[in-house]
Amino acid sequence: MDEEVNSVELKDKSGHENNGFVADHDEKEETPSRKNSLIEESSYAVKMNEYDQTLPLKPYAGMPKEVLLQFSNQMCYKVTREILFWLIIVATLAIIAATISIIALSPKCLDWWQSSPIYQVYPKSFRDSDGDGSGDLKGIKLIIDLIPNHTSNKHDWFLLSRNRTNKYADYYIWKKCTDVEDGPVKPPNNWVGLYGNSSWEYDSVRKQCYFHQFRKEQPDLNLHNPDVQSEILDIITFWLEKGVDGFTIDAAKFLLEAEHLRDEPQVNKSQQADSVTSYSELYHDYTTTQIGMHDILRDLRNAMNKFSREPGRYRFMGTESNDQDMVAKTMMYYGNSLVQEADFPLNFYLHDLQSQNISGKSINNIVDLWMKSMPKGKWPHWMVGSSRNSRIASRVGKDYINVLNMLLLTLPGTPTTYYGEELGMVDNPSLNENSYPSGEYDPSEYPEKTPMQWDTSSNAGFNDGNKTWLPVNQDYNELNVEVQKEKADSTLNLYRDLVKLRQDELPLHRGWLCYAYSDDNIFAYVREIDGLNKVFMVVLNFGATASVNIGREIPDFPTEAKIRLSTISANNGKTVSTASIPTERGEGIIVEYKTNNPLHNRDTFKDNCFISEKACYSSAFNLLYKNC
Repeated sequence: MDEEVNSVELKDKSGHENNGFVADHDEKEETPSRKNSLIEESSYAVKMNEYDQTLPLKPYAGMPKEVLLQFSNQMCYKVTREILFWLIIVATLAIIAATISIIALSPKCLDWWQSSPIYQVYPKSFRDSDGDGSGDLKGIKLIIDLIPNHTSNKHDWFLLSRNRTNKYADYYIWKKCTDVEDGPVKPPNNWVGLYGNSSWEYDSVRKQCYFHQFRKEQPDLNLHNPDVQSEILDIITFWLEKGVDGFTIDAAKFLLEAEHLRDEPQVNKSQQADSVTSYSELYHDYTTTQIGMHDILRDLRNAMNKFSREPGRYRFMGTESNDQDMVAKTMMYYGNSLVQEADFPLNFYLHDLQSQNISGKSINNIVDLWMKSMPKGKWPHWMVGSSRNSRIASRVGKDYINVLNMLLLTLPGTPTTYYGEELGMVDNPSLNENSYPSGEYDPSEYPEKTPMQWDTSSNAGFNDGNKTWLPVNQDYNELNVEVQKEKADSTLNLYRDLVKLRQDELPLHRGWLCYAYSDDNIFAYVREIDGLNKVFMVVLNFGATASVNIGREIPDFPTEAKIRLSTISANNGKTVSTASIPTERGEGIIVEYKTNNPLHNRDTFKDNCFISEKACYSSAFNLLYKNC
């Protein structure tokens, strides 16, 4: 071309007119000369520099709907659309199926009361923030001990009941116990209280005897009375509305008594009936675990469930009922597959340990008793100390503080630690009847309830005042939180390391428990989980210095293992031969090894392995599933 501007020449020898490209079509009839010109060769010059050359070329731009539909009906476009449509449908269904599968196959997540230890405090002795000498609680997740069995004899209900005021007249268990007014008192039957002597106490105001299973200052409520049951539910509702996270129902087995008031059978039938004064001298067939007791507990559970619907705010319920060797009665508090009661009953079997009966074999027997008796799929509980018993260091011995803490924090289930046991606090021997705050109770119950020892300041950091409700233990300058935080090998730092290890390692908080070995000195067990070849063995010494040959007890066991954590910090990280794992008196070690042949899959160990809330690990997806 001669022109200097850019141009595009379009030539068309023949073709049909496409009126779709004509914006304003002239409806007048075309002249013959114009028609002829349309089929002749034509040339058009378009100056390209009159447009923005950066605009993309759109091949179908300007086409009306009718023309686009003609293109869309061509096979190449139609097939492509069909393929894309069905791919989207299939992908959507796959995502939905994967989501449902993950939900269906995933194990139940551990709740807050399962995933970490429970720390039990005696509120008056834990921390005093207002300086009145008596402890208080602020800013912690709170489980309250509720005792619906009895009240104080100074309670308003009792004062109204002794005067026969309206509905309160039958809030307690009253019975006639004199033949004539102001005559000699004769109890209605031979029932004996836990602290000895008759469980009936004469009241000079009402001129009748009231029933008490504990002390005379603690009259039993009449829970056969629907009004009393309603009052207990109102109390629970009040505290749940305040944000309490759960309750432990104390003295659960004493809630009801037989209404027929028959004498309980004597243990020694030849003993003179009038000489029976001790609680252990009777079989308590009519004053414990009566028909209707579990119905009351289920009502309490239902009341808590109404407040558990908010995500993350499950309300926990435990029960306290020490049935000694009748473990089957304790297991009934779990409920059944249809009706829920307690999340777990408190386990008192380790709680009753004494220095004279501690050994590797005895600890194994206690653990085995609970695990074999517990209903399938339920969650176990463990505790060694509480406000009801002497502290571990005083009752069992200071040598066993660390090894018992390791036991609690490596068994499956929820451990409960009584405040101060993470430090190794001891009973206060200075407490006696003269320094006791009230003459109503036994002073021997208070040495384990002394104020928490926080630091070396006045009153051990319990408060900034000039008094404490009980005297601080004399060893607080050496044994307190502040001092132990700075010592790498302290009981407190070991306790913290155990808690962290338990939280970090799947086998330790929701894996299998398998017994590996026990004798008078040693109790050893394995924690493992399906799908993970990392395994932990816990070796605990409850006797004299000894070594154990695990390789001989377990075929195909690794020849070496690494000490992940020891109660003796100098041993941490060492490699030991499994043919001879040494432990000192009161030492506990956690060794880590790898294996693809877990104990719970071996026939020889199937009766010695247990699991709650079964879960399996997938290393490919880094998640847990339950069908394995």
